[in-house]
Amino acid sequence: MIQKLFISICLLLLAATAPLKAQTEADSLAIVSAQWEITSTRKGIVQKCAAIPLLFDGPQYISLIEIDPRLARVKAGIAVADTMTQTSHIAKVHNAIAAINGSYFDTKRGNSVCYLRIGKTVVDTTTASELKRVTGAIRVYKGKLSILPWNKQVEKDYKKRRGTVLASGPLMLKDGQVCDWSACEQNFIKTQHPRSAIVTTHEGKVWLLTVDGRAPQHAQGMNIPQLTYLIRLLGGSNALNLDGGGSTTLWHTGQVVNHPSDNKRFDHKGERCVPNIVYFSSKK
Repeated sequence: MIQKLFISICLLLLAATAPLKAQTEADSLAIVSAQWEITSTRKGIVQKCAAIPLLFDGPQYISLIEIDPRLARVKAGIAVADTMTQTSHIAKVHNAIAAINGSYFDTKRGNSVCYLRIGKTVVDTTTASELKRVTGAIRVYKGKLSILPWNKQVEKDYKKRRGTVLASGPLMLKDGQVCDWSACEQNFIKTQHPRSAIVTTHEGKVWLLTVDGRAPQHAQGMNIPQLTYLIRLLGGSNALNLDGGGSTTLWHTGQVVNHPSDNKRFDHKGERCVPNIVYFSSKK
């Protein structure tokens, strides 16, 4: 009876996600029936992790921190380090409860290659090579986080002098609808990698979500359509892809939750140094 119910749900979900045709009923069933390890450290914050043996033709490991700002009494922030350092270190400096790595950066110079504005100051602009995939941005104002569509013209015209804005991409979901990635470099879109994402839901919740990868026996990674499909089935409404690969790191209450891949081991010690993070901390 339960199995039939799962299949019925999956068929409905498949119909709802018609633009993502590469995924299958088996993928839907794997997501819906995943066994999540759930931890709640404080009211309004839930950590969920799932090892799925077969999803998108390989094993996957998904980590998600769900934050309900109405219950958790937390505020969002975007933190920029003076020099590149680990996500966990930046999170501790800012007394974060939960954090995820930020956007794309120049590995030699250590600066963001995506638009970054802190109040009245434009710290970085999106480089020409990044403009095609940078189609979204995170804005944090008065401790609240929102996800915005972004492009060259929006960046040129952006004049708001309050809050912090960090661009990234591609934007995967906008109001529950799958976004257009046709202008993006297709190898980036179609290749499975570790991935990081910021998600908001219809209910006002925020997810910090990572998908591990580059560990064939444990975690294969996902491409952008697969990650979008996963997020939509889980109930995400707006979703923005962040820097992935070796940068993908999720941190919660003093620990790295996922399995960063930079040390080529499936453990929690392979963090890459990054210039910025997105985080949540307690309201004072």
